[in-house]
Amino acid sequence: MTTRSKEPVLVVLQLSGGNDYLNTVIPYTDSRYRDYRPTVGIPEDDVLRIDDKLGFHPSMGSIRDMYEQGNVAIIHGVGYENSPRSHFRSMDIWHTCEPDTLGTEGWLGRVIRDIDPNKENVVTGVSFGPSMFRAMVVPGVPVATVDDLENYGLLTGISEQQQRDKILSRYRRLYAPTIGSGPVMDFLGHTGLDALKGADILKVAPEIYSSTVEYADSSIAKKLKGIAQIHLADLGTRIFYCDHGSFDSHSNQLGMHATLWTEVSEAIQDFFDDLREHDAADNVIMFIFSEFGRRSHDNGSGTDHGAAGAAFVVGDAVNGGQHGEYPSTRLEDLQQGDLVPNTDFRGVYSTILEDWLGLDAKPIVEGTFEKPSFIA
Repeated sequence: MTTRSKEPVLVVLQLSGGNDYLNTVIPYTDSRYRDYRPTVGIPEDDVLRIDDKLGFHPSMGSIRDMYEQGNVAIIHGVGYENSPRSHFRSMDIWHTCEPDTLGTEGWLGRVIRDIDPNKENVVTGVSFGPSMFRAMVVPGVPVATVDDLENYGLLTGISEQQQRDKILSRYRRLYAPTIGSGPVMDFLGHTGLDALKGADILKVAPEIYSSTVEYADSSIAKKLKGIAQIHLADLGTRIFYCDHGSFDSHSNQLGMHATLWTEVSEAIQDFFDDLREHDAADNVIMFIFSEFGRRSHDNGSGTDHGAAGAAFVVGDAVNGGQHGEYPSTRLEDLQQGDLVPNTDFRGVYSTILEDWLGLDAKPIVEGTFEKPSFIA
């Protein structure tokens, strides 16, 4: 199952819950920002300045350092028209590229199918979390789902049929709502069997891993360390997915948001330091997104669901800097009190698909969209 080629690898980090754009990439010289956020606004002296208008949240020091090295692209105003401001629906749209209908296939599941149409490698895609992310789900496409890589190989020790059936039934429940039941259930069983094969393959990654990098003590650092272990094991995995959160900051935002960005920023720095130590960073980019931003005005201790957000792409192959325009903060330009998206997320996907992975984006994102140029 191993490969020695330097094929492009994508790591997706989902900031679940709706990350606050205005307090992540902060328009610190904008008087409206101060007016809108008397409680949760970040003091100008604390902002990590990018230029004479914008700066990072003070907890994003590691990302700011990578930005200054040219390895971080900020993509402004990302989203889509008529945001429903619902976690479930918005994330479903991001995962399936279907803003107008209920999608049945995840965009990255389609990517995995394109990369490995004959299912020759059951770990082409790896999802880190207790259940598979919707973006990875396409019926019949194998994806290894990992909650704890250190213990993942224990799945291969299952011998009793009842336990085995219980695990396979997870996959049937996952796929059945999108394609029904009946004769297809036997086919779905193969997806579960592929996952068990994936467990057998991936268990070697921690065993052969060695690094001087000590990851921070957080759940996202643990996930990114697992991704690094698999990548360094050279198992041919091309698509990784993980998340961190919750960024749903309706109240007590200042402390919560600071903690989350400290964890994310440090973990990303550790991850790329680890890959560079092993000369394995040049073919990896990380895409970071959230389902929506937050409301422009604070609510007294936090911010409610919004629309436009920021996305980030990190890696040695990234055309660092700012891409797109920061949405207008003028009161008359807001919609329902929110910044208005001006970069369609499917255009961002298209850049990743075509300029990084070398795939045809149109059938994956269901159309043609303007592509920001964040791949060098």
